[in-house]
Parts: sequence; C-alpha cells; structure tokens
Amino acid sequence: MKELKLEELSARQKLGMTFTAFLNGDERTPEEDAFIVDLIKNHSLGSVWIQATGVWVEELMEMINDAADYPILIFTDAESGIPPYLVGKHNAIAATGNEKHAYIFGKVVGVTARKMGYNVVCDPVVDMRAGSQRSLGTDKERVSKLAEAMARGMHDAGVLNVAKHFPGGSNPTGVDSHMGEAVSPDTKEELLQYSMCPYKHLIDEGLLDGIMTSHKKMINIDPERPTSLSKPVIDIIRELGFDGFAITDALCMMGIRAKFGDVDAKGFALEAGNDTILPYASNSKKLFEEYCEAYDKGLISDERLDEAARRILDAQHKAMMLPKDAELTDEEIEMFYSINKDGVYAKTDAGVTPNISRDGKHFFVVMTKCEFGIEKAGKVDVDTFSGGWHNPFTIKDRLLELFPNSEVRFINEFPTQSQNYEIMRDAFGYDELVFITFSESLAFVGEEQLTYRLVRLVEAMQLTDRISTIVHFGNPFVLEVLPHFSRVILGGNSAGSVDACIDVLAGEYPANGVPTYDFKLK
Repeated sequence: MKELKLEELSARQKLGMTFTAFLNGDERTPEEDAFIVDLIKNHSLGSVWIQATGVWVEELMEMINDAADYPILIFTDAESGIPPYLVGKHNAIAATGNEKHAYIFGKVVGVTARKMGYNVVCDPVVDMRAGSQRSLGTDKERVSKLAEAMARGMHDAGVLNVAKHFPGGSNPTGVDSHMGEAVSPDTKEELLQYSMCPYKHLIDEGLLDGIMTSHKKMINIDPERPTSLSKPVIDIIRELGFDGFAITDALCMMGIRAKFGDVDAKGFALEAGNDTILPYASNSKKLFEEYCEAYDKGLISDERLDEAARRILDAQHKAMMLPKDAELTDEEIEMFYSINKDGVYAKTDAGVTPNISRDGKHFFVVMTKCEFGIEKAGKVDVDTFSGGWHNPFTIKDRLLELFPNSEVRFINEFPTQSQNYEIMRDAFGYDELVFITFSESLAFVGEEQLTYRLVRLVEAMQLTDRISTIVHFGNPFVLEVLPHFSRVILGGNSAGSVDACIDVLAGEYPANGVPTYDFKLK
C-alpha cells in the first residue's frame, strides 16, 4: 500500500477521492465493475460502500483489492451486527444496562468486518429517539458512555467508526427522510445541550473518526437546506474541534432528490462541509458524472474540494495504522450472544411473573408482516432492510415446542375481517391469551405504528380482559395506543431476541433487561 498525496492529485482525482461508490451484489454488472476498477486504478476513488452478503462480498472485495494500491476506504453498515453476530439493533445493547456489552458489540462487529475486508463501520448510532430500536436511549450521559464503549471496541478491532445521524435533533412531524423532508425546530444551543452530547464526548475522548450527516432540516439554524447540504449546521461540529471526515446519508432519499435534484445536491453536499458524498445507488458512472457536473457548474470550490480530499486521505492513513491482529475469544462471542437475552425487559403487574405455565393450554396470536404470504411457505414478497428476522413459522414451531398443549394462530399486521372474527370466536377456554407483535424501523413506510384495525381487535378483546400478555419486538411506544395488560415482554428486531423473549415467557431465562424508554399503556 502506498499513500496518495493531495498535491499530486488532479481536480478529477480529488472529486473521485470525495465520492463513495455503491456496490450492490444483486445489481452489479460487468460495466459497473469495470468503471469502478478503472476509477481505482487511476487513483480516482476514495471509498466504496459494499451492500452485499455471502459470496458477493468476497468477489467484490477481491475486485477492489486487486485494483487498489492505496488504502481505499471500504464502508459497511452494521446497526444489528454482521452475520452470524446479530442483535436487535442498538437498543438491544442499551437494554442490557451494561457498557461491557457495548464494547463487545463494537469489537465483535469490528473484527468480523475487518476480516471480510471492511475498514469503516457506520456505528454507533447516537440518535436519541424515544422508542426507536435504532437508538441507545434518551439519556444523553448514558448514550455517550455506551457510544464510547462501542467506539473503543471498534478501534481495538481495527476499524474506523462513523457516528450517526448528525446532528440528531427532534423530529416532531415524524417524516421519514426516505420519503420527504424531515424538519426539526431545535436551535444550536439545544443541540449542543442534548442531541450532540454523544458527539462531543467522543471528540473529547479522541474516538470519533467520522460522522454521517442526516437529511433533517434544522429550520432555526438553516431554514433553506437540510443538514447534509447545510454549512451552518455542519460547522457546529467543526467548531467543537472535530477534524474527522463527514459522509452524507444516502443521497437517493426523497428528502433530497425531490427538492434539490441529483446534480445540485451532490455539489451542495460537498460545499456544505461533507468530505465524501454517498449516492447509495447503482450506476456509479452516471452518478460520478453528475458529481463532476456539479463541480463544473461551480457548485464546489477548489478550496473546499482540497479540504475534503485531505480528510479522506487522512482517514485512509488512519485506517491503515489501526491494529489488524485482534481476534475474538470464546468468552467475547458468548457475551455478544448474551446481548439478545440480557436485553429482554418485562413489565408486569404486582404479583405477576414474566413467565406462564409450560403445561398450560394457551392461545397465541402471532402478528405477521402484510408482505408475508402465509400460504406461500414463508415467502416474503416485499422486504426492506430488516433481514428477515421475523418468521412466523419459526415462532410457531418454537412456541409449540415449549408450550405443547397450546394453539398458535397467525394474523396480519393489517388483519382481514375473517382473521379478526376467527381470533375472537376461537380464543375461549384457554389459560392465557398471548399476542405477539412487532414494529420495525423500515425505509419508505413512514412512522412505526400498529395498524388501526389490529388496535381495535385488541381493544375489543380487552373489554373483558381476555388478553393477559403482549410480547413485542421493537419500539415500545407503539403499544401506548393499547389498553392495559398484566404482562408485557419487550425484545429487539432480531431472531435472537425473538428466541430470548419466548425463553423468558417459558421461564427458561430471567428478564434481566433495563427499560431504556418510559412507555405507558392506557
């Protein structure tokens, strides 16, 4: 490996250094591969983002490493971990109440990513969003400490970290940036006092390598442009002394494209203070040409381009200098897997245990995705970013294994008339009636919530206290529309959390988790 020098790069090479190509194993073409390789061989690509699994990762890594004679940055996202090491996203870590789990998560993910060929992992998530599975909680001091532990684990593993999504902030409208422009009224002072505390803590500890800028518009700081395109907002973290790199969140989101277009947004993003832009879409040739067009239009100054390229070269150097010999012990792997179990939280009435009788006759109602075809042997027609963690057939098999005298029924998250009728008709004569529900932070679906039709079913059944238990995976605040239950068990969005919650219900494991959010049923 040789390190590139800023003064030896042309303007087009500097543009390439500040561009992150997106490689998707399912969408790759020979033309796309050849373009990426050509950019790398000409020292005109600073980083790549590989969105792939299995053999695709190995092939893409081999292609990149064969072409690169400099330490190109290779990004991945790992909010839930990396197979086979998966948890129910960041909140599962926080729910253990243990910074050691955060460190182990960072180290296990980092070692696994490094051995696959990655040198940058986009964690920790430090958004303090109430209820979100993608959040470590809402206590700024607690989130800061957990983020510190995770970042230390990643450094010890040999990878750079990226805290996201800068600058945090409230989102009172609840708009999903994938679908439209999210807006926050938070002032600079409010951000510094709360949402940016984890960022400042990581800076003070010398642990923050990069940030990912969000597409949320901070209207009381910059009323015209969202954070990812806003110099006044990005300048806030630079004023704290941060000289690491900034990468945009995906510029393919409608919160950017619908208002600013594909060419101008790329130019605005770099000029605002990002050091690399992430289109997060295939057809890198077209996307890179759009980026060069933005430069040719004068949207990017040479001074800003030099500063951004310098930060990417610095990050490449830093990635090369991190230790590369860390290994995982059996104890560390065991502790990682304990996150799913130790993060399960139970909220029960006085005198009510988290578990129910293994020998009892129980009626389980398992909510399934609308996209999940129950009659199609488990085939998921449409899925987005969730990794297939929720399989009702697997849940049914596990329930019947542990509660052999029981009945299990499926119901869609938007139930049909016949499903509602059959559930209400048949749920008599059982010791316990248990609903198993979920919510997910998915792109292009808007806010997390239970459907109105499902809520009405539960409300009707609780008029006569027929439901004893809710087992819920995901955001607990979606349950606040429901009436009271004597037993609520909470887990994360992962297959491991599903198994752990069922184990708690069966009395196989204690509910050791701590509440990260204060939710209340009606």
